[in-house]
Amino acid sequence: MVILTSFFLGLGLAASAGFRVFLPLLAMSLAAHFNFIPLAESWAWVGSVSAILALAVASVIEILAYYIPWVDNMLDTISVPLAGVAGTMLMAVALTDVSPFLQWGLAIIAGGGAASTISATSATTRMASSVATAGVGNPIVSTIETATAFFLSAVSILIPFLGFLMVLMVLFFIYKAYNSFKGKIGKKQVV
Repeated sequence: MVILTSFFLGLGLAASAGFRVFLPLLAMSLAAHFNFIPLAESWAWVGSVSAILALAVASVIEILAYYIPWVDNMLDTISVPLAGVAGTMLMAVALTDVSPFLQWGLAIIAGGGAASTISATSATTRMASSVATAGVGNPIVSTIETATAFFLSAVSILIPFLGFLMVLMVLFFIYKAYNSFKGKIGKKQVV
């Protein structure tokens, strides 16, 4: 049961990294600092005061930068791969008391995969918003993404199973949106 809870925690935080890279890292750092989640000895630095300060500054800068039209689109070019790295790390840190093979296999596939998928979808949404609204709608998209990252991080730490269910809902929404978009493109090509 502990391994499953760790998996749910890691996946929820990794998915959050798809919306904002540094916010779930900060959430995990704070949770570790206040002994709310256990960390393996090799990851103890994640809960240090210096890590909290660095991640807090990075989170604030990232959040504010996403409110600047066109800068947000430039950030997306680096945030997609960074989200994959952050998702991998978050999953690896959350998975305690498992073999390194299982830890890193799940971290790369589930953690990095969820974060990268969500980040790429967010980048596509922001680009569509930029084109459709000349960037005026991007702050709304940014606010929704930041709120989702914050909420999903908090729920994943407090109630990991509920965080897991939320990740499944987000991935299902992405799947439905992709199929809807694909269907619209196919209809335009037929005409």
